[in-house]
Amino acid sequence: MPSNLLPTRRVNAGELSVAYVDSGDPDAPPVVLLHGYPYDVHSYADVIPLLTRSGFRVLAPYLRGHGATRFLDPATPRSGQQAALGSDLLAFIDALDLRAPILAGYDWGARAACVVGALWPDRISGLVSVNGYLIQNIEAARTPIRADLEAGFWYFWYFSTERGRAGLDANRRDIADVIWKRNSPAWAYAPADLDRAAAAFDNPDYVDVVIHSYRHRLGLASGAAHLQHLEDRLAQQPAIPVPAITLDGLADGNFPPTDGSQHAHLFTGPREHRQIPQAGHNLPAEQPRAFVDAVTDVALRAGLRDVLRARR
Repeated sequence: MPSNLLPTRRVNAGELSVAYVDSGDPDAPPVVLLHGYPYDVHSYADVIPLLTRSGFRVLAPYLRGHGATRFLDPATPRSGQQAALGSDLLAFIDALDLRAPILAGYDWGARAACVVGALWPDRISGLVSVNGYLIQNIEAARTPIRADLEAGFWYFWYFSTERGRAGLDANRRDIADVIWKRNSPAWAYAPADLDRAAAAFDNPDYVDVVIHSYRHRLGLASGAAHLQHLEDRLAQQPAIPVPAITLDGLADGNFPPTDGSQHAHLFTGPREHRQIPQAGHNLPAEQPRAFVDAVTDVALRAGLRDVLRARR
């Protein structure tokens, strides 16, 4: 296992025992950073010290199925659906008694943050989301998209087969490597960067959670019954009313950059969309300063200017 892993703590939250990074003054305004798939908390290795120096307490949990995060009950469905990710995040906020944190993430992590921002906006003060509004419209997912974009989602279809399940189990790091290269064609990551993230894929629930996530979003697997009421609400594509900054990397090989207008109606609070040069899908790792600037600006719009100034 790589020796340069960020140190973690642990807390029981909802269905999980969550492993998480916790850095900065415990009394400072909290920011929760959420990673995506196939990545881990080390996407934020350069972001975390910048944010703590700016006056924040920074927390970065390993999502279900990743790192040292574990399910508390062996009988709990190993769901990877969006309602599960959002519920996990809300439970994490509750377990640590975080007061109105800013949520910031990309990929799966941005989806979890968007779910909380839409369903429980009173619990947070702001949102940073790479690729905009990421709450899935499961029904619309049945509609084909452009062929070149479909090609980028090869692993969605691979994971819908039992061959894909077996392949993910056997080739966790190698599949991540292929996805990283396509998602971030301008990112010259080192093998050690991939090794560090791949340590999180050794989780015993990794395959089940990942496979369910992609099958569920394609309508090929049922969701957990106890989460259906949340999926019903998310199917309505609820708006996000908190202050938000959305980001697109101009070198994202997965999501082509946009001007943000396609999601404008889904943000009913103050919202700005930014395009980030030389950034791919793993934007916080590739352009950490741009990600930090977005978090800081959301904090200012959420009324935290005086608090942050006093802590610098």
